[in-house]
Amino acid sequence: MRKSLLLVVLSLVMTMVLVTSCGQKPAEETEAKKEETKKEEPKKEETKKEEPKEEEAKQLKVGMTVQSISNPIWAGICTETQKAIQDAGGEFTYVACDSNVTTQIQQIENFVSSKVDVIVCHPADPQGVESSLKAAREAGVKVISWDDNLENCDLAYVIENYALGQMIGEEAAKWINEKLGGEAEVVVLDWPQLPILLERGNGIVDAIKANAPNAKIVAQQPAIDAAGGQSTMETIFQAHPDVKVVACIGGGGAVGANEAAKAAQKITDDFGIFAADATEQELNAIRNNEGNRVSVMITGGPVTMGKEMAGLIQKVYAGEEMDKLFVREIFPVNKDNVDSVPD
Repeated sequence: MRKSLLLVVLSLVMTMVLVTSCGQKPAEETEAKKEETKKEEPKKEETKKEEPKEEEAKQLKVGMTVQSISNPIWAGICTETQKAIQDAGGEFTYVACDSNVTTQIQQIENFVSSKVDVIVCHPADPQGVESSLKAAREAGVKVISWDDNLENCDLAYVIENYALGQMIGEEAAKWINEKLGGEAEVVVLDWPQLPILLERGNGIVDAIKANAPNAKIVAQQPAIDAAGGQSTMETIFQAHPDVKVVACIGGGGAVGANEAAKAAQKITDDFGIFAADATEQELNAIRNNEGNRVSVMITGGPVTMGKEMAGLIQKVYAGEEMDKLFVREIFPVNKDNVDSVPD
């Protein structure tokens, strides 16, 4: 009986050993299977982290206050600068103060309140706008002064006005010497209300006296635009019918003087008007052999000036290092080169 029981126990033990052995896999096989499983599992796509978007470039915002837009050259600079800034994606607003410094100060303050980045100021009264431009700069606004080297500006866009006046006077004196034998009655149309134009007028007078000493300046009157130039010259022609030469500080007065001369039938081969700005009206009169004979161009036409001004605005806004004074180029335009000047 005991033998039988022992055999039964032994049989059970052996059976359990066999079952356990059959269910166990070699370690190498198990590890291999694990590796295969890993290979067979589809790789999870790595989640791409979105790069933070760069902050969009801030739109340049510019405000320009100009003495007057009745002057065609000033109006041309305004419109062409606006076009160039807008084409580059910026915002540009220009306003005229009509030579009223109180109005201009209010315009400057309005630009600061509207958070412009750059103010371009064509000052009606250079000393009168200094404090408001100082406040603008303290508020973080960049300032460009057009035609005056103001204390409170980042860049002064200027002309050597006495030298410009001399160039006008030299061209007038050359005409007097070549066409009129060195003697002529001369009118000077100036604008002494502005210091820079007073300088220009002085340059005209000094150059005529130095280069045509026998010429006689019979009248010197202010005229800044075409309406003023025409009405002033109509009066002068009545008092001095033998006037042969008119020298003007700018294109506005020159255009008006030409209209007055045509109306008074003063246009002859020895009559001449000499000025600056080289406005389109002046250039057309030169082409048509009217009274305008020479006009000194400053930089170029409105398109060229607008692009130049827009480029300077962008450089000042970007903080580029520049000389404070940007002196503009001047050159005379006459019938020989009138069709080759920059737009």
